[in-house]
Amino acid sequence: MSRKTLRTRISLVLLAMSLAGCASYSGLNTEGVSLEAQHLKAGQSLNGVTLSPAAWPKSDWWKSLGDPQLDGLIREALRDSPDMQIASARVHQASAAAYAANAARMPTLDASASVSRSRLARDQDPQGQGGAYSTLRSLGVDFNYNFDLWGGQRAAWEAALGQARAAEIDRQAAQLTLAADVARAYSDLGQAHIIYDLASEDLKRTRQMLDLGKRRLSAGIDSEYQFQQTESLEASADASRIDAEKRLQSAKIALAVLLGKGPDRGNEIARPHVLQASAVALPSNLPAELLGRRPDLVAGRWRVEAAGKNIEAGKTNFYPNLNLSAAAGGQSLLGDAMFGSASRFFNVAPTVSLPIFDGGRLRADLDARDADYDMAVAQYNKSLVKALGDVSDTINQLRDIARQIAAQQHATDIAQNSYDTVVQRYGSGIGNYLDVLSIEQQLLQAQRQLANLNAEQIDLSIQLMQALGGGFETDTLASAAPASTTPNN
Repeated sequence: MSRKTLRTRISLVLLAMSLAGCASYSGLNTEGVSLEAQHLKAGQSLNGVTLSPAAWPKSDWWKSLGDPQLDGLIREALRDSPDMQIASARVHQASAAAYAANAARMPTLDASASVSRSRLARDQDPQGQGGAYSTLRSLGVDFNYNFDLWGGQRAAWEAALGQARAAEIDRQAAQLTLAADVARAYSDLGQAHIIYDLASEDLKRTRQMLDLGKRRLSAGIDSEYQFQQTESLEASADASRIDAEKRLQSAKIALAVLLGKGPDRGNEIARPHVLQASAVALPSNLPAELLGRRPDLVAGRWRVEAAGKNIEAGKTNFYPNLNLSAAAGGQSLLGDAMFGSASRFFNVAPTVSLPIFDGGRLRADLDARDADYDMAVAQYNKSLVKALGDVSDTINQLRDIARQIAAQQHATDIAQNSYDTVVQRYGSGIGNYLDVLSIEQQLLQAQRQLANLNAEQIDLSIQLMQALGGGFETDTLASAAPASTTPNN
């Protein structure tokens, strides 16, 4: 057997042993499985609710609340709020990352030029004299290209692009959240005004009772003890009015913060009108279309898709890689022809690499990407379950609160009539002080409860608009790929 044949056989054996020991991703798998909306039962919870294709919110859903000032405040917040600036910066970051991932797929070409002046020492001079001067000129270009044989670079770019799209949809979600927060803060401001009015009216009533008490005390009808009770009630009513004034100022400041302005901005906001609650109705194609109407669900689907692309990119690290580098140019001493044949150079260096042993680094990296995919699926499933829960809970509360308001309005009317009657009798000197005190407290409690129920109905209406996606539609952005695609391991 010749030495050449022996070397060839040894090389083949070593190659086979190397390939047998190459890094492998066998045994690594994802576990996440996306939920399907149609498999989540909600029929009983939503039974009897009016269904209408027109029940999807519009992009300016807050206009249905019936206060033009609110429209201006929400637009101001969307323009000036730091929350939106943060969301836009995150979109910028994700877009830059996608741009960088795409740039990594492209070849690189660099040019360089240099001139160096040198003086040789004696021990550097071949002639042993030293003191010689030389000028070296060089001009060259370098080329490098990493062939994407298995599509890993493209998958990495698509993953980054998916994250960028998710970030853009997150900005839409931030807009929805901010608009809902402003609307709710505006409703809270209106409620604070109403509570302040009730507290002021209660203080007015107690002072009227105090005047009546003075006359009855002077007439000898009431005792000093009863008059002191009325004085105590008047002081408590005054304290309640001060507390309501404090809540009113806090509501103004909270709204100003959401607008991205200083606290004085809240003092410039006129008293809100009485907002109108939305009709209790659901879209007829819920929950199927909810997947494309809720921005958090659409962003979640994009993140699942991006995580799957990251797994594809990670697998290609286990395969052979081909890289091509080349350089060409000229190099000469001063006096020689810069572009003469003796000065020209070039080199071409194709390189094939294959991971054989890396201590498990590639497997650990791919395993982490599998975990990221499972996490993205779990987050998507959580968002889907929460979305259907938000809609069902809000619609059920809205369905019943109208009856609560009607009952509470009836109770308030009765309390008001009773109070008017007992005060009239008390002023005529024939009523009982304890009756006046009891009925006055019942009236105050009934009025506050009615105001709270009305505010809760508005708040629930805003929550329903938010739960239904606030007018977001995937048609305005690139449609998301289905999240149920599981990468093949």
